[in-house]
Amino acid sequence: MRVAILVFPGSNCDRDMAIAFRNAGARVEMVWHRKTSLPAGTDIVGVPGGFSYGDYLRCGAIAARSPVCCALNVHVERGGYVLGVCNGFQVLTEMGVLPGALLRNAGQRYICRSERLNAVTLESVFTAAYGRDRRVVFPIAHRDGNYFADPEQIKRLQGEDRIAFTYVDNPNGSAGDIAGILSANRRVLGLMPHPERAAEPAHASVDGAALFSGLLSEAAVAKSAA
Repeated sequence: MRVAILVFPGSNCDRDMAIAFRNAGARVEMVWHRKTSLPAGTDIVGVPGGFSYGDYLRCGAIAARSPVCCALNVHVERGGYVLGVCNGFQVLTEMGVLPGALLRNAGQRYICRSERLNAVTLESVFTAAYGRDRRVVFPIAHRDGNYFADPEQIKRLQGEDRIAFTYVDNPNGSAGDIAGILSANRRVLGLMPHPERAAEPAHASVDGAALFSGLLSEAAVAKSAA
């Protein structure tokens, strides 16, 4: 499987994400924000964490309007897989690919620590390897990770089984304890915690490795069946 990882000025988790995908068996190419197309044959796009464009205006707002995100939109519209982590989740909401917004943490402080999460749906290539309500540990590192959507949108996400991960102990005030959500076609995941920082034995947790290996495996099956 071929993975393209977008790189913006201020990205700082792009290499971590690349290593996690490579360790899971993917062919990875880094794609600079000025590019207007993705590499031929791209199956999955990774939108990494960091501080794209210095978080000016709003987190992810400028990145969402960069040339490479036009290509990302095309990829999404044709049913491609996307993993957006932390700042990448913010970019996806700013693009309108995912609903809602990421607001300042309820405590008004940057938080950097490991958090327990529940993987709450089996109907996702990103979570199928975990099983329903499987407890995992991923690090968080954000100031603007407080997921917000209006009550009707939250009910819709719940009713459509599009909440991928929830916090066990909500660290930032996110509505419904939401840590990650899926797109309507279930091929895009926006996730505030960092699975790429919990993907090998040197990390405090290896729980993130199953997300990457499961995504590659399920995406390969879907591609062969197409």
